[in-house]
Amino acid sequence: QVQLVESGGGLVQPGGSLRLSCAASGIIFSINAMGWYRQAPGKQRELVAHITRGGSTNYAESVKGRFTISRVNAKNTVYLQMNSLKPEDTAVYYCNAHVAVNRGFSDDYWGQGTQVTVSS
Repeated sequence: QVQLVESGGGLVQPGGSLRLSCAASGIIFSINAMGWYRQAPGKQRELVAHITRGGSTNYAESVKGRFTISRVNAKNTVYLQMNSLKPEDTAVYYCNAHVAVNRGFSDDYWGQGTQVTVSS
């Protein structure tokens, strides 16, 4: 069993910052890629940022220059530093990890989500 637990969401004013954390635990052989997705009401879930085990990153165009994804492999933890937040960043943010639980099986796992609200 693999569990992902997000933390760090909350209410922030436009222009403010938040730092999200996601820790993976359970039966883990290795974690290849980790990422953050978000979903606003009435919209599809979208990729926000993605990071490989080696540290290569990708970002949605809408967050480039404002968000930074990082990870600490030894702790199976991924972070999302969000700066210069805008109201359109308001969404539930979900942690994702592609986890190998043994040498023969790997799959995507999701956290429960954490709410980020950017409002005056």
